[in-house]
Amino acid sequence: MDVAATAAQTNALWEAGADIVRIAADSRRDAEAVAAIRDRTGAALAVDLQENYRLAEVLAPFVDKIRYNPGHLYHHQRSKSWQEKVRFLAGVAEEFNCAIRVGINCGSIDPAMKDLFDSDDSIGPMLASALEHCELLDSVGFTRYCVSLKDSDPFKVIDANRRFAKARPDVPLHLGVTEAGLPPDGIHKTRIALEQLISQGIGDTIRVSLTVPNNLKVEEVIAGRQILTDIAEGRIGSVVDTGRRMLNIISCPSCSRVENAAFVELAQKVKQVTAYAMEYPFTIAVMGCRVNGPGETDDADLGLWCGPQDVHLKRGPQSIGRFSYDSILSRLKQELDLLIANSDPS
Repeated sequence: MDVAATAAQTNALWEAGADIVRIAADSRRDAEAVAAIRDRTGAALAVDLQENYRLAEVLAPFVDKIRYNPGHLYHHQRSKSWQEKVRFLAGVAEEFNCAIRVGINCGSIDPAMKDLFDSDDSIGPMLASALEHCELLDSVGFTRYCVSLKDSDPFKVIDANRRFAKARPDVPLHLGVTEAGLPPDGIHKTRIALEQLISQGIGDTIRVSLTVPNNLKVEEVIAGRQILTDIAEGRIGSVVDTGRRMLNIISCPSCSRVENAAFVELAQKVKQVTAYAMEYPFTIAVMGCRVNGPGETDDADLGLWCGPQDVHLKRGPQSIGRFSYDSILSRLKQELDLLIANSDPS
């Protein structure tokens, strides 16, 4: 809702080479702010509806693309089916000449779809969800859509997008590694996925997702442009240990969902205070908001998701409690030490 700051950041990203700038909106006041931002930038704007799909009709006149997550459609008006909601979105997009992105994320899959697959299969429900949403959009005659299938593991991103491209080669794909984390690790993870996919002709737009403060968000665009240049010029083949045999810290980007700017500094401190455990194959997730935080920390050995005043600490899907930003690191270290003590030395 800080129109001046968001417009300035939008223009900074645009000037750095971003062809599309995405803004998240979760309330009518957010939507009103987007309308004001539209007057201050020439960038193509995509809007992330987060959990409130009904905001689409308020936002559509001011944006070029609407992004919705199938896993978030059930939050509002639960008596309505997801099919009704998608038809509504397609109708709004058609009326206001907007494109749609069906944005599917590993940590927020439609619960009904997730229940149809084995608990250790994270790609199956993502792929099935994408395909059924494509089928519905096709059935109502809406064709201006693309799909994204994102995971924090670049190898799962490669697998999911390869499988989708084989099933629906006609549908454009938006590529990215979600919660890639702090640079330079986040850039390396993203590079692995993009190199493999783009070199095979898969992908139409990209996103580099880094945990950096607002004044450094242009680093995402610079990194993305460099990766594309390297692929075009044949400089590919990076080999990076992404955490399969060592400590893996994943963290989400500092987007407009974040309710406390201290999240970015916390992610940086988590990396510092856990460096002593680098040789252990654990995953620590640091999430910046209530939208993705609760679900997208479930698969981590230790998860932190940040609220306005407190940080929620989890051990896998189990909640340990809420802690202040000042006390969370010492408790995290205690939990990490317990994991190390109970781990198999082999």
